[in-house]
Amino acid sequence: GTRGKAPFEAVLTHGFVLDEQGRKMSKSLGNVVAPQEVTEKNGAEILRLWVAGSDYGDDLRIGPEILKHQIDLYRRLRNTLRYLLGNLAGFSEEERLPHAEMPELERWVLHRLAELDGVVRRAVEDFDFNALFTALHTFCAVDLSAFYFDVRKDSLYCDRSDAVARRAARTILDELFSCLTAWLAPVMCFTAEEAWLARRGQEADSVHLRLFPEIPAAWRDDALAAKWRKIRALRRVVTGALELERENKRIGASLQAGPTVYATEDYVEAMRGLDLAEIAITSSATLVAGAAPEGAFTLEDVAGVGVVSALADGSKCQRCWRVLPDVGSVAGHEDICGR
Repeated sequence: GTRGKAPFEAVLTHGFVLDEQGRKMSKSLGNVVAPQEVTEKNGAEILRLWVAGSDYGDDLRIGPEILKHQIDLYRRLRNTLRYLLGNLAGFSEEERLPHAEMPELERWVLHRLAELDGVVRRAVEDFDFNALFTALHTFCAVDLSAFYFDVRKDSLYCDRSDAVARRAARTILDELFSCLTAWLAPVMCFTAEEAWLARRGQEADSVHLRLFPEIPAAWRDDALAAKWRKIRALRRVVTGALELERENKRIGASLQAGPTVYATEDYVEAMRGLDLAEIAITSSATLVAGAAPEGAFTLEDVAGVGVVSALADGSKCQRCWRVLPDVGSVAGHEDICGR
């Protein structure tokens, strides 16, 4: 029954691949998805992502909505590479900061890369591409876009070029670029090559001639990871409180806020030496050891943390967008803060 058909088309029409409703594909139902059409319309990367993200232990499903989901995932990964390229412009080895001199947040990212290195290598050895793709996408979407990039954008855009925090952040972006272009290359073949050559130059060797980077053992720090799980849990409560304020039209951006956060001693200890406003992306923030007052915002799954929302004091800096008391304190620069 497959005479005259390409192998992939034969698979699509004989039960290995189903449509979104779980029906076999047939021309009579008009539900056949031809790989050539997907490639022409959406590009070969989308088809590769569908394959990599599929559980081949069961019948596979494909259709317009499933492909749309893959397109959204692809854009998120591609935007991660674009963000790295944009913020690494002009980076040099002189700017690189040693691991021991990095702030905790950067050392946490390196720990996550060390964890992912193990996941990636096991997944490739086991041909478990679904696990590989899921781990990389979750890392880019949750750990980077929604957390690390969000926190560090202020330092990248506003700090002096020789500031420790900015140098550390750019060093981390360079390590991320090295790892992600190698790890994504087997699936996002064109995109990884495009990103690699955009930074290294068209005369550079192909990304597909690289090996996976060797991750230093010193990057692994389980104690630091446990500490930052607590910090991110606390941050999640603050983010929830700010979202409620935004819904009720009391603030627009989170930088208009200056919340007070009440927390148990273990959270206070985890935050020691760190800037809560920087991590929560508010203009100011006060951390108080103790029980939250009645009416404070809480989350059921984060016991011991409550947030009382308030507006930050001061005026908005037109450069960093923080609301600060010292905006206009420097003569001739009435619309920006002291920094």
